[in-house]
Amino acid sequence: MNRQIALLGCGIAAVIILFFTDLSTGSLLIPLDVVWASLWGERASDHHLIVASVRIPRACIALVVGTGMAVAGTCMQALTRNPLASPELLGINNGAALAVVIALSAVPGSPFWVYNAFAFTGAALAAAFIFALSSTGSKRLTPLKIIVAGTAVSLLLGSATQGVLLLNERSLDEMRFWLAGSVSGRTIIHLLQGLPFIAAGLMGAMLLGNRMNILQLGDESAAGIGVKTQTTKRLLFLCVVLLSASCVTIAGPIAFVGFAVPHIVRGLSGPDYRWIIVHSMLFGAALMMLADSAAKLIIHPGEVPVGVMTVILGAPFFIQLARRKEWKL
Repeated sequence: MNRQIALLGCGIAAVIILFFTDLSTGSLLIPLDVVWASLWGERASDHHLIVASVRIPRACIALVVGTGMAVAGTCMQALTRNPLASPELLGINNGAALAVVIALSAVPGSPFWVYNAFAFTGAALAAAFIFALSSTGSKRLTPLKIIVAGTAVSLLLGSATQGVLLLNERSLDEMRFWLAGSVSGRTIIHLLQGLPFIAAGLMGAMLLGNRMNILQLGDESAAGIGVKTQTTKRLLFLCVVLLSASCVTIAGPIAFVGFAVPHIVRGLSGPDYRWIIVHSMLFGAALMMLADSAAKLIIHPGEVPVGVMTVILGAPFFIQLARRKEWKL
């Protein structure tokens, strides 16, 4: 318990520090003391206008999207009982991305809620397809079948997305930055329209935390304890869809957050998913804000998409993980 409380405190401190770091970085570097003064001081100053109108919404979006993606990855890893599973690797994010690309090609210039609705539909259909493929045969919905079906669906949807973009050059130009994963150019309106669904997904995941622990015992043991395993898995899929679709609509299909954060947190916090969810929320937000700050500094005064930075930060971890351990499905 002491270790988990200490990790909670570290997570909160990291979120606060990186939030203000994100506010201070950009094409114009603003010292932290000036950021603080601009928030509470002269409202008409240039620094206040930059911080209030551009950087606060962007930092809030990075915080919320990082939280949502990390918890979506936690749910997926609990569902599959595999620490390498995540929505971006198993096709959920690709389903949402394909739907948004189709929406942009079919109904360009539509309100944001239209793209959000398409993203939910795409993520839900991808999840339903994976669920259906995984449920066939004598052994229903095993972790191995979910991973195999998800990987196949992910490759299929990724190829379909590229095909749609190649057929529509205008969509390709508009979606290039978004497909790499970006919080640039988003407003607080985008966040507010996706926030209720992200909040619902987070609340659902927290309520299912104890059931996630029991699922790790195996389907037969969990059923013997009284847990309705198929219902629990469907609810976890629903949480993943709510979180992934909302985050993808806002910031694009950002990789590695949903995979790396819960895996790291599990090693630090222990196997209790009730704590893993809480810690993943904090460290997912911290990682996204760290990546966003680095994205604005790496080619300063320009920037790279934050999705590129999460890959740069996450790829070495993935390679080291593959070298050190052998995973059994």
